[in-house]
Amino acid sequence: MKTFEKVADFNKNKATIITIGTFDGVHLGHQKILKQLTNEAKKSNLKSLVLTFFPHPRMVLQKESDIKLINTIAEKQALCSDMAIDYLVIQPFNKAFSRYTALEFVRDILVEQLHMKKLIIGYDHQFGKNREGGIEELQEFGLMFDFEVIEIDKQELNTVAVSSTKVRNALREGNITLANSYLGHSYTITGPVVSGKKLGRTIHFPTANIHVPELYKLIPKDGVYIVKSVIDSHMYYGMLNIGNRPTVGGTHRTIEVHFFDFDKDIYYKTIQLQILKRLRDEHKFDSIESLVKQLQKDKKEALVIIKNEQL
Repeated sequence: MKTFEKVADFNKNKATIITIGTFDGVHLGHQKILKQLTNEAKKSNLKSLVLTFFPHPRMVLQKESDIKLINTIAEKQALCSDMAIDYLVIQPFNKAFSRYTALEFVRDILVEQLHMKKLIIGYDHQFGKNREGGIEELQEFGLMFDFEVIEIDKQELNTVAVSSTKVRNALREGNITLANSYLGHSYTITGPVVSGKKLGRTIHFPTANIHVPELYKLIPKDGVYIVKSVIDSHMYYGMLNIGNRPTVGGTHRTIEVHFFDFDKDIYYKTIQLQILKRLRDEHKFDSIESLVKQLQKDKKEALVIIKNEQL
């Protein structure tokens, strides 16, 4: 898959079939659309192209919006690549771009710049300045500019009852099992390992502190989770704690993972955590000894779950 950081960078002279959207999460509903895109591309001898936007339009057009995103740009790129898309175009979204009329967007961007011959779009898709364009306008533009519109009807979309909003809500509630079932893959957190207070070493539960530089990335509800990660080509399981570490007087939210049977130095290495299952809420314990007992219990429970559920 070839990625372009804006529409103007697209330099391929190939006829394309396009779908458009934010595709946050690349969840099961999105995957259904993307599979249809690649299948239709093969049948029609066209190149499959996904046009997406960053920042999320709500971040730009609704200043009061506090929306957090399921994917970073890099994560979305990897997921689209897994779907065997030919081209991913990530158009910067700003006020100026939002002022394109429906006609200008179709004519100048989709047809002239991206060489669109077919468009796959949902029945309720709206686009252009003030969301003035819909499926009827697209069909009219198709006659004007010689492209075919393939509409995904309501019934077909509803067979996969998934939305990015549902995924976000599940993550905020700590329901990682539900979120992962919507996504069709494990939710991930990616970032470099940074130096912490090293308190974990003193209680025989050393942790790696993960820094997520993308402030827009949605971090799940505070608590303890089972995770796995590939480090130096080997898979390791562990326990992730998201929270303020109240037992040791923590003052800010941290993301810390204790890997099982692991003793490598991974400071400043970027790792990706796949979050598999939630164990419990974060608690404030009366003493460090009580905390250690709970961590030992958590580890034992996690290892049983990993074995029995083949995570």
